[in-house]
Amino acid sequence: MMPSTTYTRRRSVIGMTMTPGEVERKVHQLDNDVQSIYELLAGISAQQARHLNRINAIDAKIDTRCDALDAKIDGIGDRFGTLEGRFGTLEGRFDSLEGRFGTVEEKLDQVLARLS
Repeated sequence: MMPSTTYTRRRSVIGMTMTPGEVERKVHQLDNDVQSIYELLAGISAQQARHLNRINAIDAKIDTRCDALDAKIDGIGDRFGTLEGRFGTLEGRFDSLEGRFGTVEEKLDQVLARLS
């Protein structure tokens, strides 16, 4: 059966009849609900934008500090490289001294052997 367009009452979703005034009130209520949802979404979007700005600022600060730390670590690495070179030089000098003392020790042994 086809509904007639002259009905003054309409059925709601839950099966109850509604008058045109109730339907209009319901439409206004739903429109207000939709507007409220859009306002909530706009507020959420604005808060997300503030959070994103703050995160970007923190990220930039972290990047700056990491760059400074990298530079310091590179400087420390260079200093250790210099120290390593110095220790290598000292090691060579100690080896040279050890050889010279070995020679002196041999000569001393020869002198002591002649004296005995």
